[in-house]
Amino acid sequence: MMASPNAERIDILMITYRSPEYVRRSLPMLLDGCDDAMRVWVWHNGDDRETLEVVRSHVDHPALHRFHHSRENVKLRAPTNWLWSSSDARYFSKVDDDCLLQQGWARELASAHQACEQFGVIGSCRWFEEDLRPELLERKTESFPCGRRILRNPWVQGSGYLVKRECVAAVGMLAPDRSFTQWCIEVALAGFVNGWLVPFVREDHMDDPRSPNTSLRTDEDLQRRLPLSARSRGVATIDDWRAQLQGSALAVQLAPADPRSYRGWRNVVRRARRATRRRGAR
Repeated sequence: MMASPNAERIDILMITYRSPEYVRRSLPMLLDGCDDAMRVWVWHNGDDRETLEVVRSHVDHPALHRFHHSRENVKLRAPTNWLWSSSDARYFSKVDDDCLLQQGWARELASAHQACEQFGVIGSCRWFEEDLRPELLERKTESFPCGRRILRNPWVQGSGYLVKRECVAAVGMLAPDRSFTQWCIEVALAGFVNGWLVPFVREDHMDDPRSPNTSLRTDEDLQRRLPLSARSRGVATIDDWRAQLQGSALAVQLAPADPRSYRGWRNVVRRARRATRRRGAR
C-alpha cells in the first residue's frame, strides 16, 4: 500500500551496480542538486566493492534519504517498487548511475506536472542533435492549454523521468511480466500524457560513446563493461553501439503517439524498428 502523499515531495531512485567510475560523478551530482523537498533513495545491487565504497561515502549526505544493499543483482523492478510503495512523495523518478542531469531538471519537470494535470510520465532527453529529425519532431510535438509543449510518446526512457503518484495508483506497481516501457504505455492508455518536455531537459547518458564523460572509447572498453541493452541486441563494437543508440532515437520519433496503437505493442515496436533500418539504409 502506498503512503499518504506529500504534495511537494520529489523522491528519486538511483540503482547502482558495478560502475564506480560513473557513480563517482553521478551520485554526488544528483545529491548536490537536490532542494529541501527532494530526497534520493539508493539501491545497490551486487557486491562490487569499489562501487559500494563510493556509495557508502555519501550515506551522510543530507539528501540521501534511504540506502538498501541487495547482495543479488535484482535489476530495476524490486528497487522501483520499493520506492513507489514506501515513499510519501507526490512525484517519483529514477536516475541511472551512468546518467547526469542538467541543473534544476526535477523542478522543471515538476513545474510542468503542476501546470498540466493530465501529464503522466515526463522525461528528460538524452539524444544528440544528430539524432533529431525536425520533420518527425514537429509531427509529434503538442502544445497544451497550460502553455507547455510535449514531444508526445507513450513511453520514455527509464532514467531522468518524473511521474506523478496518480499514475502508479491508476495502473499499479511493476509486475514481473511488465517492463517499464509496458508500464508507461498502460499509463498512457489510462488517459495520461507521456513524453519529453519541449524545450528538452537534458540528460547526459555516459554509456553513449558520444558523451564527453563516457568510459566507452574503444571496442575493448565496450566489451569490458557491455551495457545490458547492448548485450541483448548482439552489439560487439563501439560503432555498433553508436548505431544502435541512434536507431533507438529514430524509432521513437517514428513511433505512433496514440497509445491505442500499442495494444499489440510488440508488433508496433517491431514495425518501427524495421522502418528505422529501411531509412538508415537509404
